[in-house]
Amino acid sequence: MNTSILTIDDDPAITELLSVILRANGFDILIANSGEDGIHTAREKMPRIIILDLMMPDMDGWQVCKAVRVFTSVPILILSALDDPTVVASILDAGADDYLVKPVPSAVLVAHLNKLRRRTGALHNLPQDNVILHSSTHPLST
Repeated sequence: MNTSILTIDDDPAITELLSVILRANGFDILIANSGEDGIHTAREKMPRIIILDLMMPDMDGWQVCKAVRVFTSVPILILSALDDPTVVASILDAGADDYLVKPVPSAVLVAHLNKLRRRTGALHNLPQDNVILHSSTHPLST
């Protein structure tokens, strides 16, 4: 099963470009062109990763990030034209997991998404059913 990614950006040209690039790299794409639609889609579709723009009318990326964090810990990658360390720190503190500055080479974007996918996949797919603990190797045995 492909990893589903929700892209939230008020610019349809950006979401369409991301859609083409990411589909070509094996991702399933969901699109929202407003913060409110993005929150609704995140809640309904439960994507594995969210790509979020910061500068959007009505509801900015900080508001969207905080609203999404209320109901999920899905990784959020910020993709923004803002290249200010204070902004980066602010949105990471608000709950985002990664930050890239537009324009970003598609290979770099895909590498960051793969990193997030690996990290969350490892957390969700632990081989707990296949673990066999022997009394001599169990850390709590005496």
